[in-house]
Amino acid sequence: MPILDLQKRSRTLGRIRLGQKGDRGQPQKLDRFRLTSASEPLLNKVAELYGGEVHPWTPAGGSPAFEVITDSRRLPIMVPPQPVTQWFEAWRKSGCVHRCDGRTNVLTDEPCDPEDALHQEATEKPTTRLNVVLRDVEGVGVWRVETKGWNAAAELPDVAEFLAQAGGYVDGWLALEQRTSVDNSGSKAVTRHFMVPIIEIDVTPAQLMAGRGRVAAPVLTGGPVGDRPALAAAGPDYVALAADATTVEEVRGLWTRANDAGHLTQGLDEHLKRRAHEITASGAPQAGAAARVEEPQPDAEGVADAVVVDEDADAVWQQIVLEAGRQGMTASQLQDDFPARMGGLIPDDASAGELRHYLGLLQGGTGAAA
Repeated sequence: MPILDLQKRSRTLGRIRLGQKGDRGQPQKLDRFRLTSASEPLLNKVAELYGGEVHPWTPAGGSPAFEVITDSRRLPIMVPPQPVTQWFEAWRKSGCVHRCDGRTNVLTDEPCDPEDALHQEATEKPTTRLNVVLRDVEGVGVWRVETKGWNAAAELPDVAEFLAQAGGYVDGWLALEQRTSVDNSGSKAVTRHFMVPIIEIDVTPAQLMAGRGRVAAPVLTGGPVGDRPALAAAGPDYVALAADATTVEEVRGLWTRANDAGHLTQGLDEHLKRRAHEITASGAPQAGAAARVEEPQPDAEGVADAVVVDEDADAVWQQIVLEAGRQGMTASQLQDDFPARMGGLIPDDASAGELRHYLGLLQGGTGAAA
């Protein structure tokens, strides 16, 4: 296949939230992190490390899951390269009905109409999504933070761009910082207090650019960074392949492949065993299975921020990869072709329906290799 080296989509293990719903469904802000996930063992580890108690949680219209309100306003993380995406979005129960960069609606590939009510609603608050790895929590994948605040929208992309220049994953902290603003537009000044998610690092910018603070892997499973043996000294990125595996049989196949090639190390052996156990314990759906549907939930500022998905986006992406390979497209061609034909939308931000639409373009012979 021409695109064996294509970068994989990161598996989302859960959400890091800045608010919750009250007894009457009203949005409530928090001064500490709240985490939700379909995996109770992951949240048990979070509670062990950062405080709080794990409770069952079912979002409106969604599948049963779990939540924990931690005692922490600062979480140790690893920051992946380019972890931030931003859009102006409007949502309904059926899903995202408007997504734009301020000028072009990427769902329709048409210029935005400034007078359109959906466009006006979307541009009231930007949607900023940040993917991070919880450094000391088991699991291969990322945790997603979403916020509608203007402060985070202005600050997080700049920090992420700077960290990306270091190359690879960067050790850091996800923290909540209290801010205060005063509104003098009315007859009486109104003081507002709010929390903003920020990224912190423990080294100076010069030290970061010199190589300190970076993670040499991608080694994404739990335990203190730097205390694990190397996963593999050579060969394919077995960690990324294992993260993409959906069955125990696939993981076993990776173990056999690494062993036969002489790439199997103690660290890789242990990692693949943990991944197989994780798949078995979580009961993860197989490729093509329907994904869980989650109703929009309010973030810290009371704005619904969840994504509604009608099928497994990762499964559709794998079909795109296969079809692109059949047409002789390289990884870089596919990465350039997708946003070019989807109005600037990148695969990580695309819904299953949007991925399915692009797949139809490829199968119709309108891809880059046509």
